[in-house]
Amino acid sequence: MNSEKLAEILVSHALWLRSDGASGECANLRGANLQCANLRGADLRDADFRGANLRGADLRDADFRGANLRGAELAGANLQNANLRGANLDGANLRGANLRDADFRGADLENANLDGAALVGATFQNADLRGAIFD
Repeated sequence: MNSEKLAEILVSHALWLRSDGASGECANLRGANLQCANLRGADLRDADFRGANLRGADLRDADFRGANLRGAELAGANLQNANLRGANLDGANLRGANLRDADFRGADLENANLDGAALVGATFQNADLRGAIFD
């Protein structure tokens, strides 16, 4: 996805969040190729990233509360200090990702691959970790 289209989607999503859904549109990035994208500090609450490629993306300090990242490719992504409370990461690939100080409280990480991920300071209270891989 080109940076102009991504910026347009993010502006519309911000408007949607500010207006409680009255204006703008919830970000639909389902299946998008966002490899190595810089979304540092972005407010992506409730956005749809199902099956998206976020491999190596800079997602530090981003807010993914309630976002759908089911089956997303996040290998090598930097999610340090990201807020993923209540996010759906079922089947997501987080292999080798930086998850330092990330907040996964109440998140669905069922069948997620966290092999080799940096987990220092990450919070997983009430997260669903059934079938998650931590090798």
